[in-house]
Amino acid sequence: MNTEKTTLTPAVVVIGGGPSGLRAARELAPKLGGDILVLDRETTAGGIPRHSNHPGYGLRDLGRIMSGPAYARRLVDQAVSAGAQIRTSATVTGWHGGNGLDVTTPQGRLVVDAKAVILATGARERPRAARLVPGDRPSGIYTTGQLQNHVYLHGHKVGKRAVIIGAELVSWSAALTLSHVGCKTVALTTEYSHSDSYAAFSIPGRAAFHTKVLTRAKVTKIIGKPHIRAVEMENLDTGSRTTIECDTLVFTGDWIPDHELARSAGIEIDTGTRGPVVDTALRTDRPGVFAIGNLLHPVDTADVAALDGAHVAQHVLAHLQGKQVPSKHVRILADAPFRWVSPGIMRQGDPAPARHRLLLWSNAYVRAPRITVRQGGRTLAEKRLAWPAAPGRVFRIPSSLLAGVRPDDGSVRIGIHQ
Repeated sequence: MNTEKTTLTPAVVVIGGGPSGLRAARELAPKLGGDILVLDRETTAGGIPRHSNHPGYGLRDLGRIMSGPAYARRLVDQAVSAGAQIRTSATVTGWHGGNGLDVTTPQGRLVVDAKAVILATGARERPRAARLVPGDRPSGIYTTGQLQNHVYLHGHKVGKRAVIIGAELVSWSAALTLSHVGCKTVALTTEYSHSDSYAAFSIPGRAAFHTKVLTRAKVTKIIGKPHIRAVEMENLDTGSRTTIECDTLVFTGDWIPDHELARSAGIEIDTGTRGPVVDTALRTDRPGVFAIGNLLHPVDTADVAALDGAHVAQHVLAHLQGKQVPSKHVRILADAPFRWVSPGIMRQGDPAPARHRLLLWSNAYVRAPRITVRQGGRTLAEKRLAWPAAPGRVFRIPSSLLAGVRPDDGSVRIGIHQ
């Protein structure tokens, strides 16, 4: 057994070859003479979009609408053309010394010792087991990622009648995938009182798939051996239960960041997002380590994640040039009904966050929320927004609402006027 390790010393290493990591590589490579390495554990770079063979990708970052695989290929091509090196089937197993990394590849083990590290490991959906859903343990149960891998990458079939647990944007992506292989979606379900997805998707989705969205509905039992044949659903308002026959069940949403590397490095983790705490420059509290994309805000669209990659590049370059990090800072915290806010730190003298937006996640539907920003007992800003805060999707507010923050007055709290 070969125990020798090859040492690589790029200026920057990006962990994760999805939209955010590839965009960061594309931006940085020309400025670093190609001295940037992207590590991806999959056999092909591109991230989740390469599993999603339907349109809806690329609008915000590329200015066009593309299919997931085409979008992934474009991002890979752009990063490579810019001079970045991409290594696939490369799994980072831990930290080596300071910011060095231990990496396992089919060609052997590596130590990657870079001057800056960008964590772009993304997020994943919780499977059935993690959601503690009781009942039988049959086949025919998937997450969206497993379903799309099963269908698009391996060409397998599923059943003929599906129930989707979730009514988010990704839930309609699952419905598209099921339709691709001739499986009818008979219902999407959500525990909330409104569909989690934008009306622009849910209304045409219901019409296109001849399906319904069951609100205030919770799955209480899975029925069937050895293959699923039904699910039991409970109405959370009345307590009544019904059984829906199905041979396919897809759990969507309920995202958790792939944060294992951040945790093992001792990086501070946000209790709401469960990803690293970062400032508006996307720095973590470990010098030289940055975090971007859906590792921070699980989960936003692929093109928004990619724009994190564009935003972080200037700050990585500033780190490489020895620029000092401003020491004065305040925490940004979420008040109910918000579960989390990202970024979570504002430093005096730092630029605005990506796209001049703060990202939040709401646990309740509020049609036209009046956002309040408070610090030290003072109300700094109040603004009514025309778009709803809704569970199941990221809610965005202008970062200009933080204009009155004082670095010595304690934490900033963002909530909704009641």
